[in-house]
Amino acid sequence: MAAESHDVLIVGGGHNALVAATYLARAGLDVVVLERLDHVGGAAVSTPSFGGHDARLSRFSYLVSLMPDALIEELGLDLELRSRPTASYTPYDGGGLLVETDEGEATRASFRALTGSDAEHDAWQRFYADVATLADAVAPTLLGPLPHIGDVRDKVEMATWTDLVDEPIGRAIERRFANDLVRGVVGTDALIGTFASLHDRSLVQNRCFLYHLVGNGTGEWRVPVGGMGAVTGELERVARAAGAEIRTGCEVTAVDAGDDRVTVRGDGFEVTAGWMLSGVAPYVLAGLVGDRTPPPKPSGAQLKVNVLVSRLPRLRSGDDPAVAFAGTFHVNESMSQVEALHAAASRGEAPFASGELYCHTLTDRSILGPELAASDAQTLTWFGLHAPYENLPDESAGEAAYRQFVEALDAHLAEPLEPLILAVEHKTPAQVEAALNMPGGHIFHGDLQWPWLEEGEKPHTPAERWGVATSHPRVLLCGSGARRGGAVSGLAGHHAAHALLDFIEA
Repeated sequence: MAAESHDVLIVGGGHNALVAATYLARAGLDVVVLERLDHVGGAAVSTPSFGGHDARLSRFSYLVSLMPDALIEELGLDLELRSRPTASYTPYDGGGLLVETDEGEATRASFRALTGSDAEHDAWQRFYADVATLADAVAPTLLGPLPHIGDVRDKVEMATWTDLVDEPIGRAIERRFANDLVRGVVGTDALIGTFASLHDRSLVQNRCFLYHLVGNGTGEWRVPVGGMGAVTGELERVARAAGAEIRTGCEVTAVDAGDDRVTVRGDGFEVTAGWMLSGVAPYVLAGLVGDRTPPPKPSGAQLKVNVLVSRLPRLRSGDDPAVAFAGTFHVNESMSQVEALHAAASRGEAPFASGELYCHTLTDRSILGPELAASDAQTLTWFGLHAPYENLPDESAGEAAYRQFVEALDAHLAEPLEPLILAVEHKTPAQVEAALNMPGGHIFHGDLQWPWLEEGEKPHTPAERWGVATSHPRVLLCGSGARRGGAVSGLAGHHAAHALLDFIEA
């Protein structure tokens, strides 16, 4: 079987791969993308998840924050991202803590009702003003080579840097806030997709927090109109328009990474190229190239539940469900609860469900068919915390975790959820792994890294400067496992393409 030849081949057709393909094809390179599934997009897809019900849900990833507006404009994406009026709502016995996206008197009054004074809301505003200074320092660097840590640190007050970068973020949260519920609302941004205590010395939770708050300098998470599939659809459109060739149903089973060429093989095909970009997880890549010392297999820790309901449930607090569910709806996420759950999950136990809900259809009903869109139907997506891969080994464990989610939500409802459910699906980390070939179901392909060069770190190649290097000089990372990967951002694809173009120009 003769191998066909291209300038660049990209293994994996996720959203980052499509970004890279667009830039490289626009630069005049012959680019081919090989995707094992029958569609591109990876986790950034919309799917008819509810059987006979006409709804196309953002099944795995659902909001956009880290994708720079400048990148969207540069790629020429016809994409609408809508703000949600509610940032978050957290129910508690007798009430609910409301945080508006554009904070006003309702937010301050909600803090006052919870704590009895304005002190906690004042602390909230001071804390996020400090966070904004770090976001303002990092966001402008995301479309360039990795900055040096000193160049970022010099733009931030030392006390803020210490709180967010040098010490476990749990310390700052406990020092700055007095209320357990408020502490939890702040802390959960450090835990989405990450299995760690807020006091973990590895600081993986701090890195997760930064990535959740840095997008476009504001940290706002917006709704893609048409669902995540609309994002992938636009990325595929511009990649094909640029001249990239995209092949689905092409699973790569082996990679021969030579000094001057890279050859990939699969069932019935062999493709060679001067360069390869890897959109698969580094753990998967290590298996493909036959590395003798592969990285440890990642372990995801989230339970995804997608629900179609006939209408939003009423709340015990009496608050308007259309306001409460319009943002991030926290359940069992006080700081003491998430810390207790992490400790229990580390022992292999699962005493209760903790996580957050998101309702896409309150902001964008275009994902529903005409009949559902004309009704009161809504979609709810649950992202459960501290549900490790190892704790949910089979379907029965996943079903038990789903039952815990229902019980946890029912505790805050004026009526049971189940009679309102039209359809439901749930995905454990193991099921995410099976569907997307994400090792351990880890949505970031592994622990997130700081988006800068550390002290003493001296990059010698374009791949190192852009944070996309592997141990094979002609193979670059272009997926979530890159230095600034994670979330639907397009950053890893942008960085890999620019690193390769720098190689070629040199």
